[in-house]
Amino acid sequence: MFDVIIIGGGAAGFYAAVHLAEINPDLEIAILERGKEVLKKVRISGGGRCNVTNSETDPSALTRNYPRGAKELLGPLYTHGTQDTMQFFIDRGVPLKVEDDGRVFPVSNSSQTIVDFFLNEIVRLGIQVFRQSSVVAIEAMPEEDSGTKWKITTVKNHYFCKKVLVAAGSNPKVWKLLENLGHTIVPPVPSLFTFNITDERIKGIQGVSTPARVEVLPKHTYRPEITLNLKSKGKEKTLYSAEGPLLVTHWGLSGPVILRLSAWGALTLHDYNYRFPIRVNWLPEYHQSSVLALLMEVKEVEAKKTVLRTKVVEIPRRLWTNLVKASGIAKDERWADVTKEQLQNLSAQLTNGRFLVEGKSTFKDEFVTAGGLDLKEINFKTYESKIHKNLYFAGEIINVDAITGGFNFQNAWTSSYIAAQAIATELTKEK
Repeated sequence: MFDVIIIGGGAAGFYAAVHLAEINPDLEIAILERGKEVLKKVRISGGGRCNVTNSETDPSALTRNYPRGAKELLGPLYTHGTQDTMQFFIDRGVPLKVEDDGRVFPVSNSSQTIVDFFLNEIVRLGIQVFRQSSVVAIEAMPEEDSGTKWKITTVKNHYFCKKVLVAAGSNPKVWKLLENLGHTIVPPVPSLFTFNITDERIKGIQGVSTPARVEVLPKHTYRPEITLNLKSKGKEKTLYSAEGPLLVTHWGLSGPVILRLSAWGALTLHDYNYRFPIRVNWLPEYHQSSVLALLMEVKEVEAKKTVLRTKVVEIPRRLWTNLVKASGIAKDERWADVTKEQLQNLSAQLTNGRFLVEGKSTFKDEFVTAGGLDLKEINFKTYESKIHKNLYFAGEIINVDAITGGFNFQNAWTSSYIAAQAIATELTKEK
């Protein structure tokens, strides 16, 4: 019989196991992993570099990166925040570095450093890992059966333990097992995805990256034409908006600004079946009217030059070329010859471009879901179930998700640390 069985051989499961074993080396701990490989998500995260956490230390500021779970995470992040995570790795011989955008990586620039660290730690600490051990049943034992509290059945074996920590990530089969125990599962939907768009304005310029402001509009408002009315009666409602680097890809638009929108809008965009309009301002510091005024000035000053070759705003040249063409301006047309209507078209393309999103693509291998175990059923001081004693949760199994930048991993580290502390405390009392 084990003291603790951890379901899930990912970041949260290993972090919890190490803390448990360090608190009490006498504990019998086992990790059950359904696949052949453990720490698979750690290995592929951050483009193979593993974005361990973020350098933001203020819990209130940190929670603003969590579309779901922000309120519940505030207290836990005071208990075990990003500084604690960084210190954990540094103290154990894994040097880290902070990049300009706040993301934290191992100095080695390789996720294998983190994977190897955990694999070495479980050997050092005597933690057992059972691979290819998909869990098919979680059963609470009768009260009178003292000591043993849980029976865990895998495809290979039966295991008995005093405490269970479920850290199985976005695993529908485990969610179903939790439902059988009386827990509520918020239906999962994808988060962190890119926008599929087929549009001549971004065709053939994949790789172009530039700061932009992007707004998600209500589904019914899409109109392919660009509005020329600079004094509209009322601005369209915006569902979500974000500003930051925007990347043109083979299949549409990506980059931090799109990923932020996909996370915050995950539920709505799922309801829209990933078909909805967006508005793009390629010059986020300017409005359409001010850009039109600039273009009218350029028309006077650069009269003899062609519009296509005279890039007068700070955007990539390939993007400027496509937007000029989309404005109905010929490639050899001079500034002196363009009409005010054409310049209105160009100012609108630059600041008020409408695009139709017609699907999504997973961002690299960073698959994250919104949904999971209902937050109301968890005690966030211990991460213990409010329905079953001796049942704990950590990581993405619960309905918490974040944007990119190391925040999803921080949720894993924070929740597993607090759960490990609570489990170790309870086991000490019982002995």
